[in-house]
Amino acid sequence: MLLVHEDREHLVQPGEEFGSDLGVLEVPRDVEPGQALETHLGTEFHVRRLRGPDLFHHFERTGAPMVPRDIGLIIGETGVSVGDRVLDTGTGTGVLAASMARAGATVVSYERNADFADVARENMTLGGVASSVDVRTGDLRDDLEELADGPGFDVLTLDTGNAPEIVAHAPDLLVDGGFVAVYSPFVETAREANEVAHEVGLSNVVTRETIQREMTFDQRGSRPSTAPVGHTGYLLFARAE
Repeated sequence: MLLVHEDREHLVQPGEEFGSDLGVLEVPRDVEPGQALETHLGTEFHVRRLRGPDLFHHFERTGAPMVPRDIGLIIGETGVSVGDRVLDTGTGTGVLAASMARAGATVVSYERNADFADVARENMTLGGVASSVDVRTGDLRDDLEELADGPGFDVLTLDTGNAPEIVAHAPDLLVDGGFVAVYSPFVETAREANEVAHEVGLSNVVTRETIQREMTFDQRGSRPSTAPVGHTGYLLFARAE
């Protein structure tokens, strides 16, 4: 659960004691979203259920997690939904894998760093999707033959520098009509993945840069924020025939 007071949020477990400069309170074991809890200093916190976008802010981080807008584009473009089987590599913090599982998919996710994989498994438990996400420690490339002999995946998501090498195997990993999505902070990786996607016969290949600008409104007028342009990365999508 989240305890929320104005612009402050604290992640808590039911039944634990929570303390801050605003006071101490005992979180009931049967606490429910929507309740108001008061610290011994009289500060009121509202209880909120953890939702998908909250994972980005409250998962333990092992690096820069994929931001919600990129996750939304991946889910929207590939149609990840209930019953889908997803193959993911470059788990990292695990926000993407957890978000796809919360959309109803079953996810197999590969992470080469053993410590990162351990943290990701803990995050899956926090996100309530431990039974839907199989975080495997290792390199996806080592299991390509075994995975290709399986029933096939509906979606392949790649957030790793060797993505172009794995895109070459997408036709063997995906079911007919399945999607591959590649996230890269660098355009060179996106370009190489684009070339490979065409070479192996994937269709509907498209690459987009994701940029988001925040709007500011004041007495003088309205305009985009003067903060740096919100570039996060490049997203390539393609489909198996």
